[in-house]
Amino acid sequence: MTGFNEFFSGKLMVAVFENRLQMGAQAAKDVAKKIKELLKEKEFINIIFAAAPSQLEFLFYLAMEKDIDWSRVNGFHMDEYIGLAEDAPQQFAQFLNKNIFGKVSFHEVYYIYGNIADLPGECARYGRLLRQYPADIVCMGIGENTHIAFNDPHTADFNDPVLVKIVTLDTASRQQQVNDGCFANLDLVPVTAITLTVPALLQAKCIYCIVPGNNKAMAVYHTINEEVSELFPSTSLKKHNNAILYLDKESAKKL
Repeated sequence: MTGFNEFFSGKLMVAVFENRLQMGAQAAKDVAKKIKELLKEKEFINIIFAAAPSQLEFLFYLAMEKDIDWSRVNGFHMDEYIGLAEDAPQQFAQFLNKNIFGKVSFHEVYYIYGNIADLPGECARYGRLLRQYPADIVCMGIGENTHIAFNDPHTADFNDPVLVKIVTLDTASRQQQVNDGCFANLDLVPVTAITLTVPALLQAKCIYCIVPGNNKAMAVYHTINEEVSELFPSTSLKKHNNAILYLDKESAKKL
C-alpha cells in the first residue's frame, strides 16, 4: 500500500490517495498481486465485480496488469437491474463487458439476467453458482446511502439466509444513478433489481472496496464512524478479516 494516509476502522484497513488515478492504480496492483498469489494455490479462482463509474479507474488498470492468467479466473457480478433491455448501456453486464469481461479472457463469466420471466428462479440459480464457485475476491464500491451491492438500508440483512435476492431500490440509490450520469432522470431508473446479499459479499476471502469522489464523502464518513449496523450496510466491512477501503481526497474529506 502507498496511500498517504492509512488507518484501521475496526478490522477494515483504510488507505487515502491524492486522486482517483492513484487510488485506482494501487487497488488494481493489490488485486493483481492477490490473484497471482491465489493462482499459485488453486487451479481456478472466483472474483465478483461491481459495475459503477466509481470502478472505472480500477478496472482500467486491472485490465492492463501483466502476467495474470485470466484463463483460470471465473467472473461474477454483484447486481443487475430488473426489466432493462439486454443491450441497454445501463445494464451492469454491459458495463462489465466493456470495462473488464471483454478486455481479458476469463475462464467463464457468469451473468445475472434481470429480465428473465422466473426472477426467483434466477436468484436461486445464481445462488447455486456462488456456492459451487465460492468467491475468493470481491471488488466493490459503496453507495451514497452506504449500500453495498444493492443492499440499501431498508433491505440489508447481515444474516440474510439467501445469497441472492430481489430488492426494491430506495430513492437515494436510484438518484445516485442519475448523479453518476447513467440515467437522464429518476423516472428512467428501474425500481427493482437482483442483488447479492451482504453475506454473499462477506463470504469472500478478500474484499477490495474502491470509493472515490465527493458524492461518497458522507457515505465514507458513516462507514468509518458509525457502529456496525444495517442502517449503514457498508459498516459490515469493519468485521471482515481481510478488507481494504480505497479512498481519494474527495471521498475522504469528511474524515
